[in-house]
Amino acid sequence: METLYDVQQLLKQFGIIVYVGKRIYDIELMTLELKKIYERRLIDKETYLTAWRILKREHHIEESRGEH
Repeated sequence: METLYDVQQLLKQFGIIVYVGKRIYDIELMTLELKKIYERRLIDKETYLTAWRILKREHHIEESRGEH
């Protein structure tokens, strides 16, 4: 798992499709959903941390663009 698309595909396996309309909001909601599936022990810690790092990186990129 290396990209935001990969995280989207992971969430999709659990029936979670996120589209709010603004990329930064999508990333924030994906982060919340990721945490929920991890807390329910549906994914392992390594998968969670990898996906979380990707979301954090993408969120930082969006913040640096200043388009929120």
